[in-house]
Amino acid sequence: MQVLRKNLNWRIFIFFTIGVLIASFLFSNVATGAVEISSIQFIGQATLPKGLSFQKTEVGGLSGITYDASNDLYYAISDDRGQKAPARFYTFKIDLSKGKLQDKGVIPVGVTTLLDENGQTFPSGDTDTEGIAVTQAETVFISSEGDAGKLTPPFIKEFPLASGKSIKTLPIPNKFLPDKNGKQGIRNNLAFEGLTITPNNQYLFTVTENALIQDGPAAQPNIGSPCRILQYNLQTNQPEKEFLYQTEPISTFFNLTGKFASGLPDLLALDNQGHFLSIERSFAGLGFGVELFQVSLEGADDIHNIDSLLAIDSQSIKPVQKKLLLDLRTLDVALDNIEGLTLGPSLPNGQKALILVSDNNFNSIQRNQILAFQLKIESPLMRLLRRILPNFNR
Repeated sequence: MQVLRKNLNWRIFIFFTIGVLIASFLFSNVATGAVEISSIQFIGQATLPKGLSFQKTEVGGLSGITYDASNDLYYAISDDRGQKAPARFYTFKIDLSKGKLQDKGVIPVGVTTLLDENGQTFPSGDTDTEGIAVTQAETVFISSEGDAGKLTPPFIKEFPLASGKSIKTLPIPNKFLPDKNGKQGIRNNLAFEGLTITPNNQYLFTVTENALIQDGPAAQPNIGSPCRILQYNLQTNQPEKEFLYQTEPISTFFNLTGKFASGLPDLLALDNQGHFLSIERSFAGLGFGVELFQVSLEGADDIHNIDSLLAIDSQSIKPVQKKLLLDLRTLDVALDNIEGLTLGPSLPNGQKALILVSDNNFNSIQRNQILAFQLKIESPLMRLLRRILPNFNR
């Protein structure tokens, strides 16, 4: 009888311990709100008319896009360097009410001219605005690549939606700034392309499209490039951390044009725990290639104290984790120069919308293309329940 009682006590202890561990796991993961995308489905595209004029500006160069859930509006930044009109962003309505995007479903409804701290438009050639991210305070942060050739530094500035006048400029770490010797800093037109803010509005992330000069080569055929993700704390407005993001090598199987481009044009925060979507976009002679990745900072090394990756053994650095979510070349869609992405509203079936936008470079043979997708996003709790109960929620 004592042996039976002893075995029973051990079983109770083991089951209790397992229960506590499972409960702790569930509580910690539910509390963090970390998410993962379990499926993605293409739900349509739209193309803006060529040479579209809106409020005396030519709509084009749409390099980044962000969704304002409180107003059900999208803001898209133009990378026009002031040649067509002053630096600006557009406001769009995108109709996803039927669970898909139709060709006439994207309508411009506003344009906001960007002004500096003195209320003046930016001089032509001084900006190359590429990234945009909306905040809960009815402002947008906008990134500019600058111009390494002219030693014009990149910037990240905050602009109210109502006025478009700059109210804040985030400091840029010295390692990103171009120097007159051409030995450090951003490469021209390969700098701060992407911009995103976590849902809780505590952190802002930007990313270089290709490597800093002192970090390694720009992307070449069959060679990727070591990009840097730069994290800001929006409570202090200071840069805090940096992470290594390695782009995929692109093959030039058949290239009659001799032109090649590849890089990381945008990043999208999915939660507050370092999970993102990223776009890698390439051109290698046979049209554009676009790949969508799930990205995690978990386990990645903070490299903000490393000024040059070439000066150390960079093989020992743990980069961010990447997992291919979708190669857009598998879709029955002629892809253009996709550069921006944002989450949209919940669709009629409860799933989340994802919107991608292309930069037409104000080129008559390119398009302002908007692609829409349906995402199935799961929390750790849902994933665990699905493993335990295979038929759960089918």
